[in-house]
Amino acid sequence: MSTPRTPRHRPPAQPLTDVDVAIIGAGSAGLSAALVLGRCLRKVVVLDGGAPRNTPSPAVQGFFTRDGTQPADLLRVGREQLDAYATVEIREARVVGLAAQGNCFELTLEGPTGRTSTLTARKVLLATGVEDELPPIDGMRELWGRGVLHCPYCHGWEVRDQPLAVYGRAKMVTGLALLVSRWSKDVVVCIDGPGFLTQNARRRLRQQKIQVREEPVVRLEGTATGELEHIVFESGEKLARTAVFVHAHQHQRSTLAEQIGCRLTSKKAIWVDKKQQTTIRGLYAAGDITPGTQQAILAAAEGSAAAISINETLTREECPK
Repeated sequence: MSTPRTPRHRPPAQPLTDVDVAIIGAGSAGLSAALVLGRCLRKVVVLDGGAPRNTPSPAVQGFFTRDGTQPADLLRVGREQLDAYATVEIREARVVGLAAQGNCFELTLEGPTGRTSTLTARKVLLATGVEDELPPIDGMRELWGRGVLHCPYCHGWEVRDQPLAVYGRAKMVTGLALLVSRWSKDVVVCIDGPGFLTQNARRRLRQQKIQVREEPVVRLEGTATGELEHIVFESGEKLARTAVFVHAHQHQRSTLAEQIGCRLTSKKAIWVDKKQQTTIRGLYAAGDITPGTQQAILAAAEGSAAAISINETLTREECPK
């Protein structure tokens, strides 16, 4: 007499969606997440809406095993390595709408030709990046990424021991200037607009032999290849510098998080919990759009962490107790 077979457990029906996960953004965070999810056999679409923030930069620095790699090459290798995972698709499309539909999401896509379509996903990862709001000074945008820099951890080594400047609001400039002085003993602070430095800030700068210039800056002069040569003041005086670091304001490149009702921080970053989940259940965020230090390698790490959280959440939904 044969032993009766125990019936296999069948998880409750899952939402019928086009993909398990839609990743909005194809930079370091998005591609890193796609790699992890592809290795989890998840059906994923990566929606590439345009060039990342670091496109003007000559290289990605401080990225383990990829130090000095050009940004385009880093993403090219990332895309090529995703070719091995048949469940991952990269699609050139901009997401113009995102809505929660019960236990899943509906995305409205705009393709390269302007044609719109819809896509449904069980989970969504936002990796859309930010845009820098550069001061409205002639030459600032043209030299951005080479002669005008934002992160000494990313670019300080390349301009070490050279004459540098730090440009920004009085309340923001002190900390950045003190940090930059680690890479050069010749640092000049240029104050942006009306404002004043506290006596304590002036004392700290003076201790590090950092000069303060409070005359208005009217333009930056540089080479055709993006290197800075001079900071030009309203008086016409020119200050020779190799690079200037700026503490630029930023805004979310995409308004999707705000549209769907995600909680934002006071600095307009997308709030996430320890699992990279936003305040909208099933919607995750990674990279520069979340609070904290911004670096390509950290964005990639956040993308990986978000992917693990997403896969484990999907698994729990598929294998209930």
